[in-house]
Amino acid sequence: MAVTPSSISLESLDLDPAFALHRGGKLEVRSTVPVRDAGDLSLAYTPGVAKVCTAIAEEPGLVNDYTWVSNVVAVVSDGTAVLGLGDIGPAAAMPVMEGKALLFKQFANVDAVPICLDCTDVDALVETVARLAPSFGGINLEDISAPRCFEVEDRLRERLDIPVFHDDQHGTAIVALAALKNAARLTGRPLGELRAVVAGAGASGVAVSRILLGAGLGDIAVSDSRGIIYQGRAGLNPVKEALARDTNRAGLKGSTEEALAGADVFIGLSGSTVSEAAIASMAPGAIVFALSNPTPEVHPEIARKHAAVVATGRSDFPNQINNVLAFPGVFRGALDVRATTITENMKVAAAEALAAVVGDDLSADYVIPSPFDERVAPAVTAAVAAQARADGVARL
Repeated sequence: MAVTPSSISLESLDLDPAFALHRGGKLEVRSTVPVRDAGDLSLAYTPGVAKVCTAIAEEPGLVNDYTWVSNVVAVVSDGTAVLGLGDIGPAAAMPVMEGKALLFKQFANVDAVPICLDCTDVDALVETVARLAPSFGGINLEDISAPRCFEVEDRLRERLDIPVFHDDQHGTAIVALAALKNAARLTGRPLGELRAVVAGAGASGVAVSRILLGAGLGDIAVSDSRGIIYQGRAGLNPVKEALARDTNRAGLKGSTEEALAGADVFIGLSGSTVSEAAIASMAPGAIVFALSNPTPEVHPEIARKHAAVVATGRSDFPNQINNVLAFPGVFRGALDVRATTITENMKVAAAEALAAVVGDDLSADYVIPSPFDERVAPAVTAAVAAQARADGVARL
C-alpha cells in the first residue's frame, strides 16, 4: 500500500516549544557499566554473562539482583482513554507514556519503559502484559478506558506476583485523599462528618470514591452522565452496581447539581460543568476539587467565592491534584522491598504521608504539596515500604 507523505512540515511543528521538546522522543537507554576493551566485553556479554544466566536459571529470584528487573516498571496503555483526548490509539498515546516514564525517573529514580499495545480486548491485554511481566518489577497501567480497566487490573493482580497499579484510578485517589484530609483539617471537621458528591464514575471517580469510603468519609453520592447512581437505577454496569450498594446512603436521585445542595465536598472527575449556583448551594466551608483537565468543572475563581478550599488538576492554580505526587514514590517503595502487590493499606499510607508533608504550613492555598517539593517522594516511599512489610507483602 502506498504511503501518502504528510502535509505537515516538521520545521513548522518545531516552532512550537512542545513539539521541539518532543523531537526524537523524551527517553533513551544508557549503559551502567563500561565496555572499553575485550575484557569488559567478555564480562558484560559472552562468556561472562553465561555464568549469570545459569545462576538465575537455578535460582530465579537472582534476576532481581543481577539484572535491572527490580528497578524497572512497564508503563502500559492501549490508547483508549488518553488524557482528555479519548480513544486516540496506541501510537498517539506514546508521548504520554514516555512522559510517565520520564517522571518515574525524575522523581523517584525508577526506570520505566513505555509500552503501547495494539489491542483493546481484555483477554488480549491481560495475556500480553502477563507474558511481558518477567522483564519488569512492576506494571503501571495507564489510559485504559473504563470499565475494561477494572477487569484488566484485577485479573493481572491475581495472576502476577509483582505490583500492578492503574494510576488513573489509584494515583488520583491517593492524592485526592491526602488533599481532602488536609482540607478537612483546615476547616475543622472530621472526614466522618462530610458528605461528598463525586462527578464521574470512570476509573478515577470509582477509585476516589472507594478510597474515601475506606478512609471513613460520611457519605458519597457518585454521578455519571445520567445523574446520581443509586440502587435500582436501570442500566448500571457491574462496577456501578457495586458502587450503588456502597454509596449514597441518603438515597439521592437526580442531577449532580441537585445533589450538591448542602454537600460539604465536590470532587469533579467528569469533564462536565457545574454552575456557580450549584457551588453556592453547598454547605458553609465547602471543599471543591474541580479536577477535570484542561477545563475544570467550575472555574477556580468562581468556586473560591463560595468554598473554603479549592483544588484543580492544573499547575497554574493553587492545590494541584497531580498523580506525580503519588506514583513515583508508591512504586519506589514497593520496588525497594520487592512487594508482591500494592495493598489498599499501602495506598492509604501513601496518602497520609503526602498529607503530612504539608504539616503546619497548611492554608487554603496549600492543602497539598508541590510535585517539586523534594520531601514528597521520600515520604511516600518510606510509608509504602513500611506498610508493605506490615501487610506481609514485602520480600525484603
